[in-house]
Amino acid sequence: MVILLSFVIITKSYLGYGHKLRLIIFFIASTMWAVANTQEMVGASMKTIDAIKTSSVINIDGKLNESAWNNAVVVTDVHQILPVEYGKPSQDSRFYVLYDNEALYVAAQMSDTEPELITAKVLRQGGQAWLDDQFDLYLDPFNDKRSGYRFQVNPNGVYEEGLFKGPTQIQWEWSGIWQVSVSRNSKGWIVEARIPFRTISFNPENDTWGINFSRKIARNNETIGWVSRNRTQSPAISGEITGLRDLEQGLGLDIVPSIIANKQRDFVTPNHNSNIEPSLDIFYKITPSLNTSLTLNTDFSATEVDDRQVNLTRFGLFFPEQRDFFLKDADIFEFGRLGQRENGSPFNRPLAENARPFFSRRIGLSGSGKPVDLSVGGKLTGRIGNWNIGTLAIQQEAFENISARDLFVGRASVNVLEESTLGIIMTDGDPQSNLDNSLIGFDFGYQNTRLANGRTLESEVWYQKTKTEGKDHGDDDAWGARLWMPNSNGFRGGAGIKAVKDNFNPALGFINRKDIRDITAELGYTYRPVSQIKPIDKGNALLARSFLRSVYSGATLQRIERLSGGLQSQIAMFRINFENQTSDQLNLTYQNEKEGLIKPFNISEGIVIPTGDYSFNQTTIALNTGPHRLLVTKLAYGTGNFYNGQRDIINTEIEWTPSQHLRSFIGYQYNDVELPQGKFIVELVRIGLDAIFTSKLSWANLIQYDNSSDTVGINSRLHWIPERGRELFIVLNHNLEDMDKMNRFRSSFADLSFKFNYTFRF
Repeated sequence: MVILLSFVIITKSYLGYGHKLRLIIFFIASTMWAVANTQEMVGASMKTIDAIKTSSVINIDGKLNESAWNNAVVVTDVHQILPVEYGKPSQDSRFYVLYDNEALYVAAQMSDTEPELITAKVLRQGGQAWLDDQFDLYLDPFNDKRSGYRFQVNPNGVYEEGLFKGPTQIQWEWSGIWQVSVSRNSKGWIVEARIPFRTISFNPENDTWGINFSRKIARNNETIGWVSRNRTQSPAISGEITGLRDLEQGLGLDIVPSIIANKQRDFVTPNHNSNIEPSLDIFYKITPSLNTSLTLNTDFSATEVDDRQVNLTRFGLFFPEQRDFFLKDADIFEFGRLGQRENGSPFNRPLAENARPFFSRRIGLSGSGKPVDLSVGGKLTGRIGNWNIGTLAIQQEAFENISARDLFVGRASVNVLEESTLGIIMTDGDPQSNLDNSLIGFDFGYQNTRLANGRTLESEVWYQKTKTEGKDHGDDDAWGARLWMPNSNGFRGGAGIKAVKDNFNPALGFINRKDIRDITAELGYTYRPVSQIKPIDKGNALLARSFLRSVYSGATLQRIERLSGGLQSQIAMFRINFENQTSDQLNLTYQNEKEGLIKPFNISEGIVIPTGDYSFNQTTIALNTGPHRLLVTKLAYGTGNFYNGQRDIINTEIEWTPSQHLRSFIGYQYNDVELPQGKFIVELVRIGLDAIFTSKLSWANLIQYDNSSDTVGINSRLHWIPERGRELFIVLNHNLEDMDKMNRFRSSFADLSFKFNYTFRF
């Protein structure tokens, strides 16, 4: 009912009938509906385990041969999450939990009647371990249902950890120190892990944490877990562990010195430059729930390069943050759930991120993406009672014609209701100009994961205002609201609206469109045939009653109007997705796009699309094979009109992993555009080859080429991790350029970096 009401209101709003009034009525009515239906909320009963403390020494070797494990709390009441929620798992799983004063110990015994079929392709740390069989641990130390950590490991011992930026969003770029070891035998595989209390934030006065476990069997596309709702696990959907008392973090001090040696060569100028510099990061927990960090002479030379993207629009692209200093406790600074998109959502990523008040990639990078040195930076983040607080202060050095800048971000939010938050954000400073700039914003996020039949309801409303030196006051604010029901079965959908005025200028944020009203709506239905994975009586093979795992069909609308009048963009999309039991997917999409050009659009060199209103269609078919396979293929072909011409699109990626020690892939994007003004082709090629010697030593290589810039970028990265908290990087970046447009590529720039860091924990 609420979703259908959303569609009616959104449809009328872009026809011009009092959209703000209807938005307010819509938001209030929807929230009242959710509260009024509280009595209908149901879900799995809360599961709780009692923590057991040990004084024994546990050696993290993946064998579970210490006597302490005989006394651990054991979790066996698990169920299928996928494909049939609450169905009987095809394999047995047992999870164990212990703790001492310094760490939480977790183990898993995961039986497999066909151990030779366990999927374990990934051996490189930082690789795509989620493609394999895996074990996941969820921790919510504050038990606030809004924040927490996710620790993951595959059968090769390749680990990954993530930080929840909100109740459902997770940031895998976060890195924390923990120990984990894995062993395999004829009965399956075993995980043994140690999570130091120094690594995570918690409230020592609270002895009850949120906790959850899951296991994935990749070949069946099966997930088994302890607590779930709506086929989902998160801080809001977990069990509890009680009795965690007398936890210690030592001094809570991490000192991370680094040494960086760098040599650069500009082949065009030509210039040479080399230097050796130290860098220092200090992390100190004032209390177990309040963290402070300091960075001196910060260097980002070991950061992975961005993937190149094709852009045939008039607007900027979005590249996510990858630098460790900014990723730690990044969840504190999240605002209004901007950027949140559900799995499979077709909504444009830059538009979802548009009007983000704080985007850390604005710091330490020039407008062209070149690194800018940071003299010093400090950060204070944490939780005090129901409050979440974060402050960031950075001194950025001068570059080009920009003076040294002092930059500040402050964020505070308070937990309200069961799973919701109310917050404020402030920023000051502009890293890419000499003008003063400030911002203030307010947001409210509502979430309820306990609706009837496992449903979830999310909603948010936010407002921001900026002040920029030299700009007239007025038209310098932005606001938005969204209502969403992200259900994995049956109907799902929602609607949202965002308005960004012409003088709105978040100098420390992300913005790629102004003077707009952005309206989104989606309605879809997921059908899951009755299926159950079970052993066949003869042999150990697994049987699925239905070939199909799920079928999704839906429609989405995104309409962007200029506040000054007229249509800027619109896309209406209809799609149907088929997925089988082994994660192979077939996707069919039809979309209609509209573009209103109020000035000529220079889409390619020498090709200009004149002003006017355009409407064009595109049909796309895509086939993706299951990611657990040794040979993974993604193929997509699209064809249709494009402005007043024609466009054909080919997008393909082939990944071959013959063994866990070698991974290779090639990706190719091809856009063939024919317009009355001329014809052009845009190509993007990505080639990767990774040699993985052990889970601690790898050599990753990436070559990227696009014919828009006519440059080839080579990135070669040797990464050694002798133990957690100690890392060595040797990174080569080499660019070649077709300077005379004769396909004769010559070196234009090269950068060789050596970096070693060592973490001292006190």
